[in-house]
Amino acid sequence: MERIAIYPGSFDPVTNGHVDLAHRGLKLFDRIIVAILHNPKKKYLFTVEERLKMLEESMGTHGIEFDIFDGLLVDYVQKRGACAILRGMRALSDFEYEFQMALMNRKLNREIETVFLMTGMRWIFTSSSIIKEAAQFGGDISDMVPAVVYDRIRAKFGY
Repeated sequence: MERIAIYPGSFDPVTNGHVDLAHRGLKLFDRIIVAILHNPKKKYLFTVEERLKMLEESMGTHGIEFDIFDGLLVDYVQKRGACAILRGMRALSDFEYEFQMALMNRKLNREIETVFLMTGMRWIFTSSSIIKEAAQFGGDISDMVPAVVYDRIRAKFGY
């Protein structure tokens, strides 16, 4: 039976840490579905379609798929036939939120496991929010995001 994990997130924008985590997840699962949560109430730098395209161009490899979902994550996981949710943790500050989410997901569906991978040391300080803020003020983020993402961020901020 194929082992499928869902790697959910906003991916606004996709970072090298996201790419690293998805590829490392392939060592544990047969297939990873990188799924963008569509939340129309949140304000994003990139549209969901732009984020999907950047994910495909940044991570496209055998064993990784891309999708968009809304609603409860556990419902989406079950619909896709996955057995696990893949999440990354950068630091202790991520733990409390991720732990709460994992417990809630477990309460909603006991058949779905949450698997945490520590972010690679090279990417431990990066987050989409910090990258967007640095880029907004002209900071050099070229080594924190895939080249295609860097080009699109520069275009968004006009430099």
